[in-house]
Amino acid sequence: MKQTILLILLTAGILFTPNLAKAQDTASTAGIEFTEINTPPAAKTTGTDKDGSREKVISKKVVKAPAKGANKDQNKQTLLTIFLAGLAGGFAALLMPCIFPMLPLTVSYFTKSGDKKGSPAGKAAVYGISIIAIYVVMGLVVTVVFGADALNSLSTNGIFNFGFFLMIVLFAASFLGAFEITLPSSWVNKMDQNSDKGGLMGLFFMAATLALVSFSCTGPIIGTLLVQAATTGALLGPAIGMFGFALALAIPFVLFAMFPSWLQSLPKSGGWLNSVKVTLGFLELALSFKFLSNVDLAYHWHWFDREIFLVLWIVIFALMGFYLLGKLKFSHDSELKFISVPRLFLAIIVLSFTMYMVPGLWGAPLKSISAFLPPQSTQDFDLSNPGITNNRSNGPATGPHKYADLFDKPKGFDPYFDYEEGIAYAKKMHKPVMIDFTGHACVNCRKMEANVWPDKQVYQRITQDYVLIQLYVDDKTDLAKEEQTTTPEGRKIQTIGNKWSYLQTSKFVSNSQPFYVLLNPDTQEPLVTPGGADYDPLSYLKYLDAGLKAYAIQ
Repeated sequence: MKQTILLILLTAGILFTPNLAKAQDTASTAGIEFTEINTPPAAKTTGTDKDGSREKVISKKVVKAPAKGANKDQNKQTLLTIFLAGLAGGFAALLMPCIFPMLPLTVSYFTKSGDKKGSPAGKAAVYGISIIAIYVVMGLVVTVVFGADALNSLSTNGIFNFGFFLMIVLFAASFLGAFEITLPSSWVNKMDQNSDKGGLMGLFFMAATLALVSFSCTGPIIGTLLVQAATTGALLGPAIGMFGFALALAIPFVLFAMFPSWLQSLPKSGGWLNSVKVTLGFLELALSFKFLSNVDLAYHWHWFDREIFLVLWIVIFALMGFYLLGKLKFSHDSELKFISVPRLFLAIIVLSFTMYMVPGLWGAPLKSISAFLPPQSTQDFDLSNPGITNNRSNGPATGPHKYADLFDKPKGFDPYFDYEEGIAYAKKMHKPVMIDFTGHACVNCRKMEANVWPDKQVYQRITQDYVLIQLYVDDKTDLAKEEQTTTPEGRKIQTIGNKWSYLQTSKFVSNSQPFYVLLNPDTQEPLVTPGGADYDPLSYLKYLDAGLKAYAIQ
């Protein structure tokens, strides 16, 4: 019974590790590599465009307090998500073939070497703290090497994202048994020699030896976690992620040293440990395609549209389900004489999820995973009818919008993609403006568009009462030569993404997405405090209604 409970916990760890990792990739979409602003520019900042359009965009006074508050809350949410992802990754790593068998051996060393009461627990505590210190320092090194500004650029940089895609595919191949990623044996031997010294330093080097010896199992998990944490743009993201990972790894060593009798309840090492490793390999392979999708969207390649993404995920998770049922075997797998009940339940969950994704090939919204998929408008064959029409959100037909051929419109909406054009139309129609600062790599943006905006009342407010302007802060399309400029801070505005990210940071002091601003087009000032993602349609509707009420009395 105890073994069954542990296997169920294993299942939960495997399932939640990739989802949390992806979730934290959504929190900021920080593709603003050219717009780092150390101090908010003063009011009446001007650009250098000949026609003065740049001046119109950035000459309004800065709205400080609301945006800063929104940024602070979203950063807290991002760091919490990263920590939880690290925690889940640490528990998953604990059940890997390189670490799990070492648990009773290490604890046995503590208990046998203790010469007084409480000594084993004290040594285990020092050992656990050493593990945490090693991995946290690793996270801090990533921040120091890349720097805060570079972390912001990673989420949409084509070279980095394609590199991350190849890296995670490499990690997945390692977990699937193609090869093992190991560190030089001389490093391990050196650490092992130092661990024999005894005392606090000996325990620290024991922890370092564990980190090096288990790298073939933990390396892919750590690498994926660091990539995800770094691409959120959060300065402390890598360190927080490593803290969660190390905490989950260290806690069992301390607890089993305090209560050695619990070791008897652990399941014996065996082929099931390798099954954990292979299952994580499938999950890493599925996760890797999100990075490839980010590059495809930011550069408008349209090679990796929604149906292609879904086909790959359906095949990967179907193969995972067949593997769990014993129908697919690798050369390093042990013989599977029967299927355990927990393994059967996990196979049912995986295969059910696979079947859930199939209708998405014909345009089903798939709301539970819509945040991770390319926009539904990228799908060529769409038979879905989510209950909204393709009414234009901006009143009578006004001809093609600027940049409309570049961007995928949320289904049922017809936004403007240029600030000046949208403001001019809103003045003409005497309607307030809803600015959506968004990004191609922003999973929270896609979740809002798929789960909240289609709500009947929310859809009606946006399409009938507002003029919707979507501004992509991470787009890589070059501006026309006459629109390219340099900001007073010396930042070059060369792409569409540069232009809108600078507008967001300079006027609203925010660099997180999604970021919604309800604006009076005449004064170009916010009607209410700007806000971020809100997945409750009723709450979001109140936000929209508050903007309409404020506009009516101005």
